[in-house]
Amino acid sequence: MDWLMGKCKAKPNGRKSVAEEKKVYLEPEYTKARVTDFAFKELVVVLPREIDLNEWPASNTTTFFHHVNLQYSTISEFCTGDACQTMAVCNQYHWYDERGRKVKCTALQYVDFVMSSVQKLLTDEDVFPTKYGHEFPSSFESLVKRICRYLFHVFAHIYSEHFQETLALELYVHLNTLYVHFILFACEFHLLDLKENAVMDDLTEVLCGGASGTHNHVKER
Repeated sequence: MDWLMGKCKAKPNGRKSVAEEKKVYLEPEYTKARVTDFAFKELVVVLPREIDLNEWPASNTTTFFHHVNLQYSTISEFCTGDACQTMAVCNQYHWYDERGRKVKCTALQYVDFVMSSVQKLLTDEDVFPTKYGHEFPSSFESLVKRICRYLFHVFAHIYSEHFQETLALELYVHLNTLYVHFILFACEFHLLDLKENAVMDDLTEVLCGGASGTHNHVKER
């Protein structure tokens, strides 16, 4: 974590980096808040009977997308071009177009690219088949990993840049619950890259570390 946090620099809009400011979302009074005390670890691991192995991540990924999209929409009016000039947490996330070219964009534009591209994948019958007899593509796992990576970026941005607004709207309980469920699922099915996601390791450890040794489970992968 130290080597990553050492790379944090002041944002171009003059706001302090995550490393320089207090991470309010790590305060105990907020990290203990959940919508429910349900054991998400059990929900994640237990595959329903007669469900295709690909159906489980397909169903959950779709659900996560809709909930993350809804969560972001609650603070989107605060995520302006002036307030969030780049999609930065500690390191900066860049969007690449279909030709692999880096696109300069604000955080709002980045999230819009994320939601549009994921929505396109989820509604593509060749990628997420809904009709009987249609097979999942051989690239399905890599596409789900891409979606989870994008959704993680949105989570990281909300926590690092818009947690105060989330507190004001009293939606942090829902955000924490969604994050825990998402991280547990993604780690169980190896859907996240450890190095890239290290920027939120402190939050993951606090929120998920007590869930059957989840944090250790994540680090060992």
